Formats: sequence, structure tokens, C-alpha cells
Amino acid sequence: VQLVESGGGLVQPGGSLRLSCAASGFPFSSYDMAWYRQAPGKEREMVASISKIGEITNYADPVKGRFTITRDNAKNTVYLQMNSLKSDDTATYYCFVKRIWNYWGRGTQVTISS
Repeated sequence: VQLVESGGGLVQPGGSLRLSCAASGFPFSSYDMAWYRQAPGKEREMVASISKIGEITNYADPVKGRFTITRDNAKNTVYLQMNSLKSDDTATYYCFVKRIWNYWGRGTQVTISS
């Protein structure tokens, strides 16, 4: 299993970013996917999840209405569109899939600062 995140960076408050996670090594369309994040000194937390064909999504309360998770099963990729970014969104963002074990990508850094 390999999960490779991309799309992080430094943006000003109120800005937007789109994260991507390219997955390989498993039947992507057969698994729910999720994005987590971890800020310095804090525990890792779930940000958003999406079901196998994308019909069900769930979001953490702090990001509801601002973030959107989608997936493209033809490209084995899951996305996280992040709008109206706040300083509290600063964290390393990780792609996640649970098979027999939990699998994480290496993460992509998102920094919100003026």
C-alpha cells in the first residue's frame, strides 16, 4: 500500500488549497478513504472521510462547510478541497486507509499565515 499526498503549502488566511492523495497497491475503489491532520503538540484528528464510491462523506465539525472531500476511482486519487482557511488549519495533513491494518501517507504540510 502506498499513499502519496501533495498540494500543501503556505497560504494566507481566507485562501484555498487542494490536497491530493495518490493511492496504489490495493483495490482503491473497494475502500473508504480519509484525511487526517496533526498540528504541533496536538493529537492526530480525522478531518474528512469518504465512502467507496463517494456517496457518503463525513467531516469534523471545525471544517464543515469549508472543506470538501472527493475521490476519483479511475485515477486512484482522493482530494481535499480546503476553502476559507484559518490559522487553526495549520497542520500536516495525512491520507488514510484502513485495510487489515491502518495505512498512512507521509503527509503534506499546510501552513496558514499572513
